[in-house]
Amino acid sequence: MNLQKHDAETEMQMDMTPMIDVVFLLIIFFMVITDLTQQDLEDLQLPLAQQASPDKPKADEWRPIINLKHTGEMIIKRNKYFDPEVNTGPKKYEDLRTQLLSMANRMKKAPLAEGSTKMVPDEPLMIRADESTAFRYVQDIMEQCGDQTISIWKLQLAVSVPDPNAK
Repeated sequence: MNLQKHDAETEMQMDMTPMIDVVFLLIIFFMVITDLTQQDLEDLQLPLAQQASPDKPKADEWRPIINLKHTGEMIIKRNKYFDPEVNTGPKKYEDLRTQLLSMANRMKKAPLAEGSTKMVPDEPLMIRADESTAFRYVQDIMEQCGDQTISIWKLQLAVSVPDPNAK
C-alpha cells in the first residue's frame, strides 16, 4: 500500500472559478426575487394613521393592488390603466374596468348573501393612494368595483403609521 503524506512545503492551488460562479448566481437570484416582491407597489407618500393594523400578506396568496398617484393615475403592476389627462369620454375607464374584471375573476368567490346563488369575490382589493390624492379618484375606483359585472365588495385602503423614532 502506497500512502503518501502531504508535504507542508508544497503549495496547493485552489480553483476559485466555481465558487465565484455560485456567488454571482446567488446575487442575481436575490436581485430578481427582491424586484418581484415589490412590483405591485409604486413609490407613494401614504397618509398617516394614528391607529392601523400591520399589513402582513401571505407570501403564497395572490393579492390585487391598485396604486393611485396624486395626479389621478391608476397603476397596477407598473402598468397605467387610467390617466385623467389622457382618458376622457364615456369609455374613459375601459382599461381599468377590464383589469378589475380580470382581478375579480381571479379572486376566491363566496355567495352574495345566505342562500343566494350569486357568487361574488370574497377577497379585498388594496387601494394605495398618495396622501395628496383627491378622494374623487378613490371614489371612481369604488364605483367601478361596484359594477354588477365586477362586484368587488371588499376594499382595503393602505396607510402608513408615524415613525416612533422620528422627532
